[in-house]
Amino acid sequence: MIKNQKKAYIYALSSVLLWSTVASAFKLSLAYFDALNLLLYASFFSLCVFFCAMGYQRKFHILLTYSKKTYFKLALLGLINPFIYYLVLFRAYELLPAQEAQPINYTWALTLTYLSVFILKQKISVYDFLAGLICYCGVLIISTHGDLWSFSFSSLIGVVLALFSTVLWSLYWIYNTKLHVDPLVGLFINFCFGVLAILLYAFMTPHPLVFNLYGFLGSMYIGVFEMGITFILWLQAMKLSTNTAKIANLIFISPFFVF
Repeated sequence: MIKNQKKAYIYALSSVLLWSTVASAFKLSLAYFDALNLLLYASFFSLCVFFCAMGYQRKFHILLTYSKKTYFKLALLGLINPFIYYLVLFRAYELLPAQEAQPINYTWALTLTYLSVFILKQKISVYDFLAGLICYCGVLIISTHGDLWSFSFSSLIGVVLALFSTVLWSLYWIYNTKLHVDPLVGLFINFCFGVLAILLYAFMTPHPLVFNLYGFLGSMYIGVFEMGITFILWLQAMKLSTNTAKIANLIFISPFFVF
C-alpha cells in the first residue's frame, strides 16, 4: 500500500509539472483558434498519443474484452471529457485573463477531494482540508502578486463557466477511477467517443473549422502534454492513491513553475 502511494506521488508530480504551463498554452493558442477549433485539434493529438501508447504496450486486444455496459459508461465519460469539459473551460479562458482563470480552475483540486468523500467514500482529515485551503490561498497570492485586494473578475459568465468546469473535471476522474478498466485503454475509448462528439458538434453548428499554423502548433502541444501524456500519468496516480486529497493538493505547486 505504501509503495503504491509513493508511485501515486511520482505520477501526480509528473502531471503537475506538465500542467504548469496550461494557462499560458491556452491563452496563446486561443489567440489563433476559437474554443471549438482548439478542442478538436488538441483532442485529436491526445487520441494519437493514446493510440501510440496502446500500440507500444500491445493493449489493443483489451478492447475486445469489455462489455457493452462498460463501453456505454466510457462513452458517457468521453462526452464529459474531452467534449463538454474543455468547451466550457476554453470558453472561460476566452472570457477571462489567464491570471483570473487559472486560480478558479485550480479549485478542481478542492472539488475533487470533497466529491471523493461522497462518491468514493474516502475519508478526509482536518489536515487535508486545511492543507487544500492554505494551498489555494497561496495560489491567489501568487496570481495577484501579493495584492489580494486588487483581485477582481472581468466576466461573471467566465467565472461561472470556470467553476462549472471544476465539477465536470472532478466527476470525470472520480468515475474513471471507479471503473475496473485498464487506465490507458479507458482513456483511449473516452477520447474516441469524445472526438467523435466534437466532430458532430462542429458539423451541426454554423462554426467554421479553420487552420492556422500557430494555433495548430499550440493545439499539438496541449493535446500531447496537457491532455495526452498527463492524463495517463494522472489516472495512474488516482488509481494508486489511497486518498484523493493526498495527490489533488499537489496541483497547487504548479504556479511556482509558471510565475
